[in-house]
Amino acid sequence: MAEMDTSSGGGHKKGPGVKKSKKLSTRVDLTPMVDLGFLLITFFVFTTTMAKPTAMNMTEPNDDVDPSKQMKVKESAVMTILLGKADKLYYYYGSLTADNMSQKFKSTNYRDIRQLILDKKRQVPNGNKGKSDLMYIIKADKESTFKNAIDVLDEMTINAIPEGHYAEVDITDTERELIRLTEVANGVK
Repeated sequence: MAEMDTSSGGGHKKGPGVKKSKKLSTRVDLTPMVDLGFLLITFFVFTTTMAKPTAMNMTEPNDDVDPSKQMKVKESAVMTILLGKADKLYYYYGSLTADNMSQKFKSTNYRDIRQLILDKKRQVPNGNKGKSDLMYIIKADKESTFKNAIDVLDEMTINAIPEGHYAEVDITDTERELIRLTEVANGVK
């Protein structure tokens, strides 16, 4: 592993009767250190835990629930968010009827949806036993992307909307037609 060079450095004496000491040089063989390095790298690769994928918890509605146990929500506490194509969002509060469709149905984008969610959260007071009646209904059109749905669910998490106060459900034909008409009117392609 290590060697000592004991060859003399020339044997020159300076002055009478002075003995010159031999110059010893050391040479360290680093080959075993390379082996040790690879052993350590191998050890750390095999013992390291890889990052585990994280999943978002989503509470889905259960169709088998007894109607008496279903959560009753006031119409004024509901916000419906519709996902359209080209990263467009549409929303309305309460329920849509033929009379109020044009006044309630509005469009927005992902930049402004956070403020709308927070505004609705502030408007709805806590109901029975300190629990809020607040409910967000998320509906995706066929033209929307999976990324759009994840972005809206992320907004729910960012705004600290408790589980059970938002759900993703199927879009109705009336809502799909409203999205289509709005996109045609606004030139969304």
